[in-house]
Amino acid sequence: MTRLRPAVCALLLVLSLPAAALAQAAPVSPAPPPIVVGRVLAIDECIAIALEAQPLIQATLYDYAAARARVREAFAPLLPQLSGTSTATRSSSTVLSTSSATTSRAVTVPINRQLSDTFLAQVQLSQLLFDFGKTLAATQVARKLAEVSAEGVELQRQLIALTVKEAYTNILLAQRLIRVQEQALERADLNLSSAKGFYDVGTQPLSTVVRAEVDVANAKVDLINARNALRTARVALNTAMAVEASTPTEIRDNLAYEPITLDRAALRAEALRQSPEYRQAKLQSSAAEANVQVASRNFLPNISGTGSYGGTQPDLNPTWSLGLAFTWNIFDGGRLIAAYQEAKANLGAAGARVKAAELTLIQSLEQAEIAVEAAQERIQAALVLINSAQENFRLAQGRFDVGVGTILELTDAQLALTQAQNTEAQALADYRIALAQLDRAAGRR
Repeated sequence: MTRLRPAVCALLLVLSLPAAALAQAAPVSPAPPPIVVGRVLAIDECIAIALEAQPLIQATLYDYAAARARVREAFAPLLPQLSGTSTATRSSSTVLSTSSATTSRAVTVPINRQLSDTFLAQVQLSQLLFDFGKTLAATQVARKLAEVSAEGVELQRQLIALTVKEAYTNILLAQRLIRVQEQALERADLNLSSAKGFYDVGTQPLSTVVRAEVDVANAKVDLINARNALRTARVALNTAMAVEASTPTEIRDNLAYEPITLDRAALRAEALRQSPEYRQAKLQSSAAEANVQVASRNFLPNISGTGSYGGTQPDLNPTWSLGLAFTWNIFDGGRLIAAYQEAKANLGAAGARVKAAELTLIQSLEQAEIAVEAAQERIQAALVLINSAQENFRLAQGRFDVGVGTILELTDAQLALTQAQNTEAQALADYRIALAQLDRAAGRR
């Protein structure tokens, strides 16, 4: 019973991979292209489509499947090893022999052996009885590395979700900016018509018309840039969802401002608990520690049992054997010592990387929190700015319409209003992206 204990423990290691990871990280066949045309997609739908169809996620799933197979490979030496062999040789040789004891006369005798004369069939069975926990430690290393690979799957999912959220928000921002630039172009066209009218009746100089024409041209250029930004953002979203880049994807507007209050302590605890990068670093440190155990136990011997059964020609006479093997690598030129020193150094490096991962995680979380708070403040300031800019433009428009104001005054007021509207749209988009980055830093999708 004592001899079976290592095999049982190793089997438990193989079977103890996280159930959730096994369920979520099993490779699946590529999903058919999702249907997105003719639908208005919400952000959650876009993320779900991306998580199902994105090939980068499929690649990490197959990496995890390979890591799970390596656990079974590491465990395999503790199980019985069965092999079969059969050999047959054909040979011809010549030997010298004496014809009789009295004459001592040497004669040449040819010897020919056919395949049927030398046929051997044999089945061999071997079982590792005790190796001082070497295979058990190697299986533990492989298991930890499989868990690291499972965290890689979750990391890729979170990165894809962040990419979707950013592209989704950029589409909404571009749509907002298009509407702002269309309004700016309408105002510029109206001002150009007014300037031409004033010029025709002689109340305004030609420079007023020229300046109004410049404003119209600038508004058209800004509108073109906004439309190109929309196309670029849509391509990014389609690529993240693994659909055709030119698909006319339609999404639901969610740029409405919803203020939140941040609990920094809770976010930090959640991030340390859920961040896949931090969990990967800790698992790699555990794997390095198990590698040290493997390297230290490689100095110890192995005890194995062997047995064989077979038969040989001409009548397949049965043969069998049983044996016990004790092997110990006494000296190998210092290779095992160097391997142990390497494992110890790798363990120290892995521990340092855990601390570095924690620092990086806290930094990303703090930066995301600052970005969220700054975006909220910018949104509040932008609302005040828009109200002031709208009133300023109304007054400038009225002065220009009655011939009191100048085109420069009206142009400045119009530009200020357009910039205020752009600032509000950008602040709303930055707020949504900051929330997405905060989710990512906290280990959420």
